[in-house]
Amino acid sequence: MARRNFKVLYVSGEVSPFVRISALADFMASFPQALEEEGFEARIMMPKYGTINDRKFRLHDVLRLSDIEVNLRDKTELLHVKVTALPSSKIQTYFLYNEKYFKRNGLFTDIHNGGDLKGNTEKVIFFNVGVLETLQRLGWKPDIIHCHDWYAGLLPLLLKTVYASNSFFSDVKTVLTIHNVYRQGILPFKVFQKLLPEEVSSALYRAGDNVNMLYTGAEHADLLTTTSRRYADEIVGNGSDTYGLGPVVEERKSSFHGILNGIDTRQWNPSTDKLIKKRYATDRLEGKLDNKKALLDEAGLPFTEGRPLAGVIIGFDAFQGAELLKESLVKLVELDMQLIICGSGDKEYEKYFQDFAAEYPEQVSVRTDYADTLLHLAIAGFDMLLMPGRIESCGMLQLFAMSYGTIPVAYAGGGIVETIDEVTDKSGSGFLFYDYTADAFAGKVQEALDHYHDEERWLQLVLEAMGKDFSWKSSAGEYDQLYRKLLEE
Repeated sequence: MARRNFKVLYVSGEVSPFVRISALADFMASFPQALEEEGFEARIMMPKYGTINDRKFRLHDVLRLSDIEVNLRDKTELLHVKVTALPSSKIQTYFLYNEKYFKRNGLFTDIHNGGDLKGNTEKVIFFNVGVLETLQRLGWKPDIIHCHDWYAGLLPLLLKTVYASNSFFSDVKTVLTIHNVYRQGILPFKVFQKLLPEEVSSALYRAGDNVNMLYTGAEHADLLTTTSRRYADEIVGNGSDTYGLGPVVEERKSSFHGILNGIDTRQWNPSTDKLIKKRYATDRLEGKLDNKKALLDEAGLPFTEGRPLAGVIIGFDAFQGAELLKESLVKLVELDMQLIICGSGDKEYEKYFQDFAAEYPEQVSVRTDYADTLLHLAIAGFDMLLMPGRIESCGMLQLFAMSYGTIPVAYAGGGIVETIDEVTDKSGSGFLFYDYTADAFAGKVQEALDHYHDEERWLQLVLEAMGKDFSWKSSAGEYDQLYRKLLEE
């Protein structure tokens, strides 16, 4: 087959800058583009949540993609599609929309993070079936459908059951990438049973009365990947830390590959970034201080010469480190630094962090409404990025941070240890803590602060971090080989 004839559809519940829940959104913002540069034709499909601003992102309706029928066993719902190009690329991104499911309802949720489970389960099923119906109306047949996390976990099974006899999908392969092992899409089986044919509902992976979307996807996808080799090994070897996903991955380990994330170095480059206060590079680092001042002003915190600024960018749930951060806050503010917490999620954590910030108005600030501009400014303005998440398949934020001379302090799990060179007497690009405790976390932050106050040593760390190559080139090449091998089988 000719190189340009390979077509890949990427399906995800989140893509930055349209909507960001986790590092998956950052991954989706650059990964399809990297694979296009390897010779594949890439397109993206995602839900059109009510929170996505059509005007801001220049979404427009496609008349021939209106009123697509999505059959859900006992009823038929209509699907409408809007489209735009992924920013900084020409990759077509299709937004699947139905007013009933998406106008007022929030993002996809499951039993572990609340929400209207009956309505949400219908929404997830509608989206997955809608992807396949949209492809047929579009008349664009992908060679591979690359599913990301549980949001798209139903697609491999649908292709092997109700769509197996559909000639349009003959020879279409599926890949599932596991980004968040702790988010598995646990949803009530009775809704699937009501809306899907028996051949589909009977093949779903169930635990009691609930369906596990990620496990179901992992059973039926042709190929499985995750975002670092270390994390792939952890999923296969550490059953207790995989939240029940371990057995299927162990069973399919010959088809399971860990490939490290990369970043779009055109979008994430401090010397060209239009979203930060002042651009800078290794030979003109004074611009980083200007970004720090602008960020402090944005956060309502005073600037003090020589006082370090640390930041946290997480989802407010225990998996991403909100509990450890909560346990560590008192210890952190005693270290005479300023702290900006960016995130959203569990309202109890949100209230706790905001109440804590109110007690330390000159030292701590919380932002729950950060958008792309603030994210870039934060990455540029922080002196160090604190990463308290316990489970990180690879992560993207530490890659952004190091590229901007912001030094990460992170828990040594998953792909973190593959991307951060731990600081020693002679070299390093970040700090790692190994015991998942508030004492270990705060102790490592103190070690980082000791280095910060040694200007010559800190400069060395910053320059080493900024000199690392985090481009997609190597990783995209690995995916290229996997895709081509899969298509030859």
